[in-house]
Amino acid sequence: MGLRMSSHDIDTASHHAPNRPGSALRPVRYLLWGIIIGITLGFGASELWHRDYSGSAPDAPEVIRDTIKSDFALVDHTGKSVTDENYRGKWLLVFFGFTNCPDVCPTALNEIAVVMDNLGDKAARVQPLFITVDPERDTPERMAEYVGAFDSRITGLTGTPEQIKASTKSFKVYYVKEVQETAPDGYTMGHTTSLYLIDPNGRFVRPYSYNATIEEISDDLRERLQG
Repeated sequence: MGLRMSSHDIDTASHHAPNRPGSALRPVRYLLWGIIIGITLGFGASELWHRDYSGSAPDAPEVIRDTIKSDFALVDHTGKSVTDENYRGKWLLVFFGFTNCPDVCPTALNEIAVVMDNLGDKAARVQPLFITVDPERDTPERMAEYVGAFDSRITGLTGTPEQIKASTKSFKVYYVKEVQETAPDGYTMGHTTSLYLIDPNGRFVRPYSYNATIEEISDDLRERLQG
């Protein structure tokens, strides 16, 4: 898939050029090598991001950690205006979704609740956040009812469409409104399904893929909370 060229192919091409200093094909050869290296590095970075992080507390690559920011100004499910600064000092588990989500969001929040139970006393150092991508319907009152059905320790966050857009941009979260006649109000929301881990200083640490197990997430957090 994509550009495939071996060093033999490139060398052969250069051997057919006249044997004189400053051959016109020499810059082309360097350019081709540059393209090959660039494609290789690009696929490598993509693989690091999309892989299913599991095992012994692996962090996301630095280039990704520096790109994703925990930066938001929203309203919590009690109606209080909050920013990311309000949660400094705690580890954050951040999930983006919406209350009319038929399966992904309920599953994720239920798993977060079990993870919090698994952490025991250490759970006091962790704050789960559920940020809506559907601010048109997800009012603070609706968010309160929704997150309360899973675990009282989960905080629901909503805001204006502009505030939600800014927060998703900060986290590099994808979301889109999709017409669906059978869904409530005739539409649903497509969105990123990863769970984001933020450290007590507000820095992105790693994602947990939707396929990560409760045990993997619990073990990873226990290791980080040992200190």
